[in-house]
Amino acid sequence: MTTQPARSERSGPETASVVDVSPFKASLVKAVFRDVTPMHVSRAAAWAAAAVTRTVLAEIIDGARRAAAEEARKKLVPGDLLSAIDRNVELEVGAKWYDHSPTFRGLTGVLYDAEGVVVPSRKRSGWRKPSAVVGAHRFEAGVRKLLRSRRATAVPAMVRDLDGIASVFLTDLALDAVRVVREGGVQRFGTVTLEISGEPAPPPFYKDPLRALSTRKGDSRTIGREDILAATTMQLFGGNLRQRALTEARREAWQDPQA
Repeated sequence: MTTQPARSERSGPETASVVDVSPFKASLVKAVFRDVTPMHVSRAAAWAAAAVTRTVLAEIIDGARRAAAEEARKKLVPGDLLSAIDRNVELEVGAKWYDHSPTFRGLTGVLYDAEGVVVPSRKRSGWRKPSAVVGAHRFEAGVRKLLRSRRATAVPAMVRDLDGIASVFLTDLALDAVRVVREGGVQRFGTVTLEISGEPAPPPFYKDPLRALSTRKGDSRTIGREDILAATTMQLFGGNLRQRALTEARREAWQDPQA
């Protein structure tokens, strides 16, 4: 009998690293970047952006799984998404999607005019350039693959919300990467320290690696891996999620033989 090569195993869906799962292809990432910039995107940058998006979505799914488990359910519903975000401020990403999803309606606030009449949501015109919200369906296959890898199933509405969050987050990441290139580095950092009552404060997050990204090297026509890492520090709050996302992005880019 032919010996099958050993495959890497995860201890469970709660494992921090999801490096063996690649639900978002480099071609999809580059398509998103083309929607916002004519700049060239290196292959290493595309893989890094895919890894960051994957890590964020995996964390959201795991948080939703925990919420569902408390109610003895296996299939995830939109309410589990709300619970996951409510319990972990780091997961509040892709905020532009919230205005387009029934799941978040009522949380983002309802607008009224001077006479107290509800102002309807702004409608999209067909001739406008596709936005992250319009293109959210492109992420469905990757989201479903990621759900399977986390041993989770979800109702269609939950898949739709994960699609939208992934699309908006990656679009925002692309916009920040463009800003990093144009400004020659990171001009701002977001840091939030999460503390739990009765427990010691977590150690400070790595400062030097982040500050090292404040000065950019490279040409002004190409978005590289380091630009994605810098954009990640702008998109994610300081904390465990940001650290894991940066780690996975570096690992993914270096493992790509064509990077």
